[in-house]
Amino acid sequence: MHILHVTSYYRPAYAFGGVVRAVEGMATSLVARGHQVTVLTTDALDQQSRIIDPAEEIIDGVRIIRCPNVSPSLRGKLNLSTPRRMRKIAESIMPDIDIVHIHEFRTVENLLVTPVAFDHNKPIVLSPHGTINLTTGRSQLKAWWDKLLSASVALRIDHILALVQPELDDCQALWETFGRRQIPTEFNIIPNGINLNDLHPLPDARDFRAKYNLGDAPTVLFMGRLQARKGVDILVNAFKQADIENSRLLIVGPDEGMMDTVRELAGDNKRIVITGYLDGEERLQALSASDIFALPAVGEGLSMAMLEAMGAGLPVILSLGCNLDPHDAGFVVDVDPTAIADKLRLLLTNGDLRNNMSQSAHDLITNHYTWGKIAAQLEAVYSSYIQ
Repeated sequence: MHILHVTSYYRPAYAFGGVVRAVEGMATSLVARGHQVTVLTTDALDQQSRIIDPAEEIIDGVRIIRCPNVSPSLRGKLNLSTPRRMRKIAESIMPDIDIVHIHEFRTVENLLVTPVAFDHNKPIVLSPHGTINLTTGRSQLKAWWDKLLSASVALRIDHILALVQPELDDCQALWETFGRRQIPTEFNIIPNGINLNDLHPLPDARDFRAKYNLGDAPTVLFMGRLQARKGVDILVNAFKQADIENSRLLIVGPDEGMMDTVRELAGDNKRIVITGYLDGEERLQALSASDIFALPAVGEGLSMAMLEAMGAGLPVILSLGCNLDPHDAGFVVDVDPTAIADKLRLLLTNGDLRNNMSQSAHDLITNHYTWGKIAAQLEAVYSSYIQ
């Protein structure tokens, strides 16, 4: 089977965003199962700069085709790609494709590629990756996009793969506004996964701890984009309220509007460490150096950082908006500094509890959230259309 993944940006070696890592995980795990995979994407490295790599290359068995953006700056301002030649390239490769898997919903890439796939009678699958809900950012732009552009894409999509039940409910409600297809769009849930081999063994954390003055203190990790809906400001307030002297809060991630707020809240508190963006080995070192993962987010899909932290054996403190029941691996709390502070105190002062939860976290990921298991579910959906 030849699967075409269409996404705004794809650079595995420097992947921080959850969508990038999710597409990489899907692509490489499908290759491992014997399928041919092509990723059609742009040359965006991040929201400000371009990739210098070749326009076409093969990484881990995945063929990657990159179209140059006319305006990289629009990625930062509106999260909007402007890919040149993407439709023409899609036309040239589509005869060899069996199924098209598009990622996120309101993208220029989808506007360009879905008509080509439809004209060639290729099945189209969508993974929204938490982008459907209007409350997760750029709500006015999304509303206008839906009014003017979304129906033309939505009515060509055969199958939608939501990450969690709330996202599936949002998709079904939105699709009802677009009208009806002759063959109704199908919906089901397939979560994100991780590759446990990337996390075991984790690198030695001693140099990382020394670099960021973590000492031997138990450390709470926030890893994600610094944006309001991730709740990083609430976590900082909760950590200060917990006030455990021998502890650290490690904040890792690129600024998307909250860095100044976080720095102001942290003030001169030496127990709060802000690293900014880390990639590759340093991101793994941050996981290795940490003892607890906390994400008091709203409007999440299914956080890749959360799954990776649990795969690394970190107990978790999550909000309902994270859409995961950690069972014996952590706690789900209200997005409230006092509620979060109570759980921080409990975990930061009880090493035995952390150790027990650590094993539970690893077991939960191993049993349900590895890319090998997720790829088998994807394959079943694809095959139903090919047959």
